[in-house]
Amino acid sequence: MKVRLGLGSCGIAAGGLQVLEALQKEMESRGLKLEIQKSGCIGLCHHEPLLDWIEDDGQVFTYGAVNAGRSVEILEAHLAGRGPLEAYLVSSSDEPAEFLQQQLRIVLKNCGRIDPESIDDYRRQDGYSALQKALAGMSPEEVIKEIEVSALRGRGGAGFPTGLKWKATREAAGFYRYIICNADEGDPGAFMDRSILEGDPHAVLEGMIIAAYAIGAEQGIIYCRAEYPLAVKRLEIAIAQDRENGLLGRRILGSDFSFDISIQQGAGAFVCGEETALIASLEGERGMPRLKPPYPSESGLWGYPSSINNVETLANVPWIIRNGGEAFAALGSRESKGTKVFALAGKIKRGGLVEVPMGTTLREIIYGIGGGVKAGRRIKAVQMGGPSGGCIPAELLDIPVDYQSLNNTGAIMGSGGMVVLDESSCMVDLARFFLDFTQKESCGKCVQCRIGTKRMLEILERICRGAGREGDIELLEELSAHISENSLCGLGQSAPNPVLTTIRYFRDEYEAHIREKRCPAKQCQELLKYTIDPDRCMGCGLCVYACPADCIKGGENNQPYYIEQENCSKCGACLDICPERFAAVRVPGT
Repeated sequence: MKVRLGLGSCGIAAGGLQVLEALQKEMESRGLKLEIQKSGCIGLCHHEPLLDWIEDDGQVFTYGAVNAGRSVEILEAHLAGRGPLEAYLVSSSDEPAEFLQQQLRIVLKNCGRIDPESIDDYRRQDGYSALQKALAGMSPEEVIKEIEVSALRGRGGAGFPTGLKWKATREAAGFYRYIICNADEGDPGAFMDRSILEGDPHAVLEGMIIAAYAIGAEQGIIYCRAEYPLAVKRLEIAIAQDRENGLLGRRILGSDFSFDISIQQGAGAFVCGEETALIASLEGERGMPRLKPPYPSESGLWGYPSSINNVETLANVPWIIRNGGEAFAALGSRESKGTKVFALAGKIKRGGLVEVPMGTTLREIIYGIGGGVKAGRRIKAVQMGGPSGGCIPAELLDIPVDYQSLNNTGAIMGSGGMVVLDESSCMVDLARFFLDFTQKESCGKCVQCRIGTKRMLEILERICRGAGREGDIELLEELSAHISENSLCGLGQSAPNPVLTTIRYFRDEYEAHIREKRCPAKQCQELLKYTIDPDRCMGCGLCVYACPADCIKGGENNQPYYIEQENCSKCGACLDICPERFAAVRVPGT
């Protein structure tokens, strides 16, 4: 018997370390020698902290929302033969959680199931068998061919064919070559790469070593943002273990191939997710993109051929080499092969990490896996691809999730962020939020991005505060076209996407803000007005005590309460506390 705790960032944030401490103290007091294994995130983020009780026969019982007290209760129940404890059980070997049943896991197959700080655990799951196969029986050209057959495309957003990138890097003229892992995940609502690095770092390292062998690189660099300290720590442990076991360094596994990996921590600039800006950062320069061509595969780091691949892309490589490119290509849709990892977040009942075959519909992911929208509300849209992506309306939920289908909607696959929005979301304010992000993250190198996004943001801010003018929508569309066509890199080229898609599918909301000075979703504070209906007010005075602005007056001698509009902060505290839920209302009505 042993216990396994989910100690990825989400598990730790939810209280996983307190659970670990409580279990250790309880076992010490009982004189137990039970093994406690740590793991990364299995994807059930909505149930964190997670605790697995593993029987000697391999049967696993997974408990969710565990705290210090519950963990001791679970321990006592199993030791006394009264397990499993149904009150906290969310999954078991016999009945996996519905969230996991409908997934097909290649990249995430080890996450939450192995100790990410143990190379032995990884090897027990066929870890490094792909590397051994490649070095012992395949030429670099054969490895590249297998990746080409798989039709693996970059999972970082652009979707460029990985095999083609490796081939171009290998064939480029240059004495040195570099393989660079892009772990600079910066999209709001995205946590796929972080979870992979925290839960299965050896899979990424094995993919990098195979890629280095294929392109002829002797040095690899993982560019990881410094905001991911746990991912960096586990990568450092994994790299040290690889060196100790002859998987990095001189003459790997007795072959003629030598290769090593270092980690470079980025300062968190979103633009450094773009490959040429990333290279500039590695070279000690300010993270700003360069003109292409030449492409990094021809002239990358220090002017040498460099292949830059995303975390998820590299984590797919060992599976492809073990099982063959055709097996990978058999999964997914006609244009998009394999599986894709998504970070399912927003107004969703079951948020977390999801891996499904390409071509799965949005509806299947959101309702079949995510359980639908919270609080019985109706879904309004899905934001795909982060600040560079777009909003897909509810009526298009049956489209397959693949590169071409998403592009046809005006959205993009991106790195895999999938934020669910319900009817309480204001689409104009959402576009303003993402444009505010991209405007702040612009490196400023090209005028279109630096100035154009600023002008678009000013228009959106004006619309959200009720000062929109006729012609603003058309001006936003005109500016979007200039920025998309003339910006130097992908940040600027895709920055208008959230604006364009919200105008395309939710133009009526823009018109309501501009012409009627009204926010249909009742989210834009400056377009709201709180009033008290004297006919429905109970006179309890709760709203008076809840108001932080002291703007609710009246109530003396049975007089009705009223709100001083000039002092109202529009925080909504009066509405939230009102026992009638109709006395304090937002205008126009609810």
